[in-house]
Amino acid sequence: MELLLGHKRKQQEFSIDSISNLYSSSSSTSTSPSPPVVACFSTDDLEFRSQRDSDSSDVIKFDPRVAQVFKLGPVQSVCISEGSEVAKEDENVMHQKFQKSYSRGITIVFNNEEQSKAFHCAFDQWKKEASVQVLFKVSTWVTLVIMQCKGQLPVVDPGEASSNTSHPRNFPNKDSKGVRAWLPNGTVSTSKSKFDDKIEASSAKMYFHYYGQLLHQQNMLQDYVRTGTYYAAVIENHADFAGRVVVDVGAGSGILSLFAAQAGAKHVYAVEASEMAEYARKLIAGNPLLGERITVVKGKVEEVELPEKADILISEPMGTLLVNERMLESYVIARDRFLLPGGKMFPGTGRIHMAPFSDEYLFIEIANKALFWQQQSYYGVNLTPLYGSAFQGYFSQPVVDAFDPRLLVAPSISHTIDFTKIKEEELYEIDIPLKFTSLVGARVHGLACWFDVLFDGSTVQRWLTTAPGAPTTHWYQLRCVLLQPLYVLAGQEITGQLRLVAHNAQSYTINLTMGVKMSGPGAERGEVLQSSSCKLDLKEPYYRMSQPQAYTVAPDQQQHPLIHTQ
Repeated sequence: MELLLGHKRKQQEFSIDSISNLYSSSSSTSTSPSPPVVACFSTDDLEFRSQRDSDSSDVIKFDPRVAQVFKLGPVQSVCISEGSEVAKEDENVMHQKFQKSYSRGITIVFNNEEQSKAFHCAFDQWKKEASVQVLFKVSTWVTLVIMQCKGQLPVVDPGEASSNTSHPRNFPNKDSKGVRAWLPNGTVSTSKSKFDDKIEASSAKMYFHYYGQLLHQQNMLQDYVRTGTYYAAVIENHADFAGRVVVDVGAGSGILSLFAAQAGAKHVYAVEASEMAEYARKLIAGNPLLGERITVVKGKVEEVELPEKADILISEPMGTLLVNERMLESYVIARDRFLLPGGKMFPGTGRIHMAPFSDEYLFIEIANKALFWQQQSYYGVNLTPLYGSAFQGYFSQPVVDAFDPRLLVAPSISHTIDFTKIKEEELYEIDIPLKFTSLVGARVHGLACWFDVLFDGSTVQRWLTTAPGAPTTHWYQLRCVLLQPLYVLAGQEITGQLRLVAHNAQSYTINLTMGVKMSGPGAERGEVLQSSSCKLDLKEPYYRMSQPQAYTVAPDQQQHPLIHTQ
């Protein structure tokens, strides 16, 4: 051990492309060296200095005990440290600086990916050697204490002993919890990612491939209800963003990060796991006045490491029926990992709305799909053995389309999810009791669903809705169609349950049960006269149409009054 510590570490240098302050727009931090820059690993420090002037006093040093390097991309990393400061010749002054609760960071741009890998390997080795130094000091203290107890040494004040050592900096106190104690503005989670545990690899691969393509991003961007509502919610509530740190969860093209920067955000971390992260970097770089305050971090929110906590999270985590794709869980995990206490979430609340509907045309359309399997001689083959399975299969698909709100037979009810409070595990199973009073006599063919989300800004509250009758969004609405319709009279009660169970293909199994209670004499006993149920896979919907059909009344259907939808 003594031999190892007595050996002077050979300096290792990297001529990197450039560095910049983490908050490049801030004038309160020291000016970073101009490119090109030399990064030098020595026994005591990691130094960044200008290559043009090796004697420059503008040198940035990082201490091995508190420095951390996080990879933002193939050729980009961020180095952060508590107490790092411009180099001083006076050791006592430097010692005082390291006593301050002060955090800073720089962004490092490497010349190529190979240099990035080599730098990170050198950094890891440098940290290991620093750990050996600390272990040696600790063991030395233990030895001194034992000798002191035996009366072989006088009592020495630890502070004096520390000040008399050859290295002037104090190592962490015994109550320290490692790096976390030195990063008041951002912690690094060491917990295993939940994403890989609960999502099958093939589903995740297809999911990230899909969202890594510009044509799908364009589809969402051209949903002007969606994009326009987000823009209005951010800009109208600029007071919530101005001077704040923002994390964009599942940033996609980076459009919401750019909105946050327009609203005056101090810095935005755009976290995106798909290849869309590279397109986001290009888009952000093409808007330099905003892009200088945005850092794209490629990776899952369950796994990435950010240098500081956020004042506000922004995300578009909604899928069909609000919960499809299970990104709400990632949004909640990001809240627990990155959001400061009392921070805001845009959006902060979601509601699933439900109402029974009557649509004879839709029911017949789905049932007729299975008629193909009733052929007894299809090229000499009898297909009828598969008719029953095919019939059930078509009814196991939830229907995604935009429908006329006059198809609803009762006022809607809603189930609220508070994103700021709900636990991730509470999204694994969602049970919603159903209770409606029919306004008309009709055949009920199933349950219609839609959702909305709230941006609870300090200045303006805005709702983004996907309700029938409202301007159509790319989410449309969703309908669960029963195998066996129910007959109801006006004033009759419809009860049941909607149960959503998450599965590892990033979606939910829908279990729907609906029943019609007795009306008139004996109704107080609550007896159910009819009931029907179905099981559907939210992952495999039937995308029926893009716009609502013209509403016509079937001969056996009554004209329904227009029911207000939220």
